[in-house]
Amino acid sequence: MARFPNLGEFTFVEKLLQESFPLSKIAPPQNRQWLSAGDDGGIFDGWVVTKDLSIENTHFSLDYSTAEEAVEKHIVSNVSDLCAMGSKPAIALLGLSLNKSWPKKFSEQVLHHFREGFKKRNITLIGGDTTASALGVFSTTLIGTLLGEKPLLRCAAKEGDTLYVSGTLGKSAAGLWILENHPEDKNQFIDLVHYHLMPKINENGFSKEVEKVNAAIDISDGLSSELHHIALSSTVSLNIQENLLPIDISVLKMCHHYHLNPLHFALNGGEEYQLLFTSSFPKSIFEKESLGFGKVYPIGVVKGFNKNTPVSMLCQNGENLPIQPRAWSHI
Repeated sequence: MARFPNLGEFTFVEKLLQESFPLSKIAPPQNRQWLSAGDDGGIFDGWVVTKDLSIENTHFSLDYSTAEEAVEKHIVSNVSDLCAMGSKPAIALLGLSLNKSWPKKFSEQVLHHFREGFKKRNITLIGGDTTASALGVFSTTLIGTLLGEKPLLRCAAKEGDTLYVSGTLGKSAAGLWILENHPEDKNQFIDLVHYHLMPKINENGFSKEVEKVNAAIDISDGLSSELHHIALSSTVSLNIQENLLPIDISVLKMCHHYHLNPLHFALNGGEEYQLLFTSSFPKSIFEKESLGFGKVYPIGVVKGFNKNTPVSMLCQNGENLPIQPRAWSHI
């Protein structure tokens, strides 16, 4: 039975809501806590919430991206925020503005991939808005529940913690560099291009080991920026080691080919969506098969606060240099 009048926008919404995961199967939060702005998400009455925008020609370009890639990248950017909070996505509100110049087939593909993207993650779409404009815009408010008793916060790093990253670094920024500077070579570095257009992350997050993590943040704006977020929020200093940074092997090959510095991509490249976190537990805790967490790399240590040098790097030549935040920024 149709729930909406037979008009263009309402027909579109009707299709979008098809096969949504039942709301009744979502367990409510057990701990009814609250958290205001300042982390990857906020918390109201126990629900963890985040919001991300993807705007055509700013976050995705149809010169490069398919409908699936643009939609998946948008969903991943939201899911990654909840993972960094130690939570699991459950409910979504979707704001969708279709570009008036998009062919009908492309708009239908966008609808299909949002529906499938939410469905495969057991995310229930409970509402939102649709419209049309000069550019395509995706806006998702994603709501989830905590995996443990408390959220993972940027302010919870402790002196003596080990600093970790999940996955390798530099892939997304390197893929974008290829598209912008040498698109004729994209097939030579197709794994980097694919990662930039549609990043794959481990969406299980910290799973059962969430209580062993202190501070956490996702690497969406660049490692150098996220390190400063943790250092300043926790009033600690972070010292990373250059020889420990897990720069992706494809990034190293690309930089060698074009005579570029791979450290630039590892430290300052945005849209990585890996997790940066601290823990007082050994690395072996995060390598259990039950996590499904993928590869975890220790990259440094948490030290007492130094306001003049909150983040530094021990270079391979033995020199200890301050690291400046060079965030990925659209403003």
